[in-house]
Amino acid sequence: MLQWLAENLGTILISAVLLAVTVSICVYLIRQKQKGKSSCGCNCAHCAMHGQCHGKP
Repeated sequence: MLQWLAENLGTILISAVLLAVTVSICVYLIRQKQKGKSSCGCNCAHCAMHGQCHGKP
């Protein structure tokens, strides 16, 4: 078991870092959505989905 860990330590560490980055991005996006902030930047004039993502007032 220890030999396998030693042989694959680099892969395990890189995978752990990538997992941590992915989880932190997901947590950030969820918190922003709960605060009511949009990820689109709210410049709908130049967006291909103009008028589709935000309801009309």
